[in-house]
Amino acid sequence: MAGAVASRMSFSSLKRKQPKTFTVRIVTMDAEMEFNCEMKWKGKDLFDLVCRTLGLRETWFFGLQYTIKDTVAWLKMDKKVLDHDVSKEEPVTFHFLAKFYPENAEEELVQEITQHLFFLQVKKQILDEKIYCPPEASVLLASYAVQAKYGDYDPSVHKRGFLAQEELLPKRVINLYQMTPEMWEERITAWYAEHRGRARDEAEMEYLKIAQDLEMYGVNYFAIRNKKGTELLLGVDALGLHIYDPENRLTPKISFPWNEIRNISYSDKEFTIKPLDKKIDVFKFNSSKLRVNKLILQLCIGNHDLFMRRRKADSLEVQQMKAQAREEKARKQMERQRLAREKQMREEAERTRDELERRLLQMKEEATMANEALMRSEETADLLAEKAQITEEEAKLLAQKAAEAEQEMQRIKATAIRTEEEKRLMEQKVLEAEVLALKMAEESERRAKEADQLKQDLQEAREAERRAKQKLLEIATKPTYPPMNPIPAPLPPDIPSFNLIGDSLSFDFKDTDMKRLSMEIEKEKVEYMEKSKHLQEQLNELKTEIEALKLKERETALDILHNENSDRGGSSKHNTIKKPQAQGRRPICI
Repeated sequence: MAGAVASRMSFSSLKRKQPKTFTVRIVTMDAEMEFNCEMKWKGKDLFDLVCRTLGLRETWFFGLQYTIKDTVAWLKMDKKVLDHDVSKEEPVTFHFLAKFYPENAEEELVQEITQHLFFLQVKKQILDEKIYCPPEASVLLASYAVQAKYGDYDPSVHKRGFLAQEELLPKRVINLYQMTPEMWEERITAWYAEHRGRARDEAEMEYLKIAQDLEMYGVNYFAIRNKKGTELLLGVDALGLHIYDPENRLTPKISFPWNEIRNISYSDKEFTIKPLDKKIDVFKFNSSKLRVNKLILQLCIGNHDLFMRRRKADSLEVQQMKAQAREEKARKQMERQRLAREKQMREEAERTRDELERRLLQMKEEATMANEALMRSEETADLLAEKAQITEEEAKLLAQKAAEAEQEMQRIKATAIRTEEEKRLMEQKVLEAEVLALKMAEESERRAKEADQLKQDLQEAREAERRAKQKLLEIATKPTYPPMNPIPAPLPPDIPSFNLIGDSLSFDFKDTDMKRLSMEIEKEKVEYMEKSKHLQEQLNELKTEIEALKLKERETALDILHNENSDRGGSSKHNTIKKPQAQGRRPICI
């Protein structure tokens, strides 16, 4: 009895110790996940759990986003999850998104998962027209997106219409030109075919390298008012703070680089930016909501920290990640080279097989033709033999008639003709008989010659038949496959001497390997600069080609601004950020 009571008490105490949980749904760019979280969990506990699940180590770029009354907010790491102003209805939903953007995607994004998440997010922003992208650049970006999804272009697989269900271009670009979906697909496919050999991560990185040069890339816009009450836009990004006209989000009126800002603060709804140079006036502005001010301050602090971090030596963790990334890249490069060699050998074997099949078919056709020629020769020989036999019989018959005529002539000569008249008549008959005998002899001789000729033709026909049989015998005995150089087959994976398996491979690259890899990377950078120049020429060609199909009346304000910037030689936040240094220190008037 006492044991039963003790067991019930133990069970009830265990039940009391189990923490209360609630369900959270995390939405990434390509998946959804659900977790059971403890009531006491802070934002960092949930964020770390999501990052571990994704295998993500470059956590400083990302955050968990939610919406409060049409205003975007981010989960705070040091605050309990349920203490945020979120819906208490389960599952509580957060979006795992990039909160801060790199200045140079190729140098800063190390992990493949990080690159992939950025690629998906930037691609969606371009398609949703949150980032303005010119039409010709949209086509190029679409070709890299297709390469990342479908791999190398194969005309036998990627036939006309294979992109019909894909969303690759902003609707603004599609509506701006009098072009059918087939015409767009043709131009995208033309560039897609040039990306052969690029792996998915390489294609996604090329996409980001082009997208990061767009004016609205990585910029968070907020509606503000200056001290005079003028409506403006504040842009916060990896380079600094930018002030825009509400009608022009492409070119800032003025920019404050992070390294030129001494302090940023806000009181109630008023925000203050204090430049490092005390000669420059303090810039103050107001936003509509206190919550928006807090968000602006979060983005400023985070972007400023990353800005300063980039200009310092990499931490041990980042160095380790970059070393692992280099090793992984080298391993993948070796794997791709091995697969390329195997593919080349397979293609060569297939070409050899096709050639052998073609030659075998040709030899079969030659054998069939020789057999038919042999049959025709046999038929011709039979006909000639039959004709020769008939001619020989005719010659014998003529010779018999000639002999009979000779006998008749002798008989007539031997007959005594008593009278002169009978003698004359007899002589005349003899003469006629001689003429007839002569004709008979000539005809017999002609027939004999014809018989000899037919015998000779028969002999030639039989000789042709013998040669045809000999040729057929040669074709039948000729080897089916011609001698060829053996093609080295790929070694099976269990052979110890194979470089990718065994004790010789541990992916612990030597210094010489690292130096060689560094030289290759430098070489790739030089090649990239050359390709960039060629790429710009291609973009200009495409722009000129589709310009004739543009509907001017459908141009948006951003299209017009972009064209004006291009005509002036390209004005963007990157050159605007240098204006205070180039123009000297002057008071700010906005």
